[in-house]
Amino acid sequence: MTKEQILNTRLTEEQIAMFYLGQEGFLIRYRDHFYLIDPYLSDSIDRHHGMQDADWTRRYDIPILPEELDFVDYVFCTHDHTDHADPDTLCALAAHNTKAVFIVPAPVRENICSYGVDDSRIMSAAAGQKLSLGPCSVTPVAAAHEELHTDESGNYKELGYRMAFGSTTLFHSGDCCIYDGLAEQISGVDILMVPVNGRGYYKLQNDIIGNMNAEEAVLLAQEIHARLLVPMHFDLYAGNGLSPAYFVDCLYRFSPGQAFHMFAPGERYIF
Repeated sequence: MTKEQILNTRLTEEQIAMFYLGQEGFLIRYRDHFYLIDPYLSDSIDRHHGMQDADWTRRYDIPILPEELDFVDYVFCTHDHTDHADPDTLCALAAHNTKAVFIVPAPVRENICSYGVDDSRIMSAAAGQKLSLGPCSVTPVAAAHEELHTDESGNYKELGYRMAFGSTTLFHSGDCCIYDGLAEQISGVDILMVPVNGRGYYKLQNDIIGNMNAEEAVLLAQEIHARLLVPMHFDLYAGNGLSPAYFVDCLYRFSPGQAFHMFAPGERYIF
């Protein structure tokens, strides 16, 4: 993936282009605007765990450096875990892109400021409060990272984003488990982007807060009648991933007619 390939992508007025950055990171182009979601474009996690730890070593190179993304209009973070709000990535983006606005859950705003992003460039997001960002309308939705977490003001610490690009709707859940009422909030979206790496007792004992699993992702897509299911959070770190074959097996067992796309790192997909 190169900056030139992204900028030279030709689209109709109603098409969107999705570029996969790894983990849950996506760059979305719609008309002449660029929306960056959960960019993790460093090796912060590797360094934290120790570069020789096989479970926490990137399985592929960074698709594009944050310094090259000086054209991005909006940067979204779903929550403040490193693989979704990476200090190295956000600091580099802020330094090399003077126009980008950073959209983050209200309770994590101070954390993002501490990474070197000026407060004047940050927009607080709250569940249900619609945002108009260029030609895209965005509705934040509460995300349950195993559970729903709120601050003292009742604002959710983790969010997903329902995004309307003309007649096409996309939901990027961030890290999320299914909870009562989620399906109703995202019913009818065209593109459903959700994690599939699951959760479990031993993961939680190792401070790995979990997500929905592959079966749940497939059944959620079926329930809301998503046109396209995009699995996330399965490929970057062996210590918290999932075999793609297992996801495909679940899909063909529970909803064989469901359209899906499993991205390769750096891939472009036009919807």
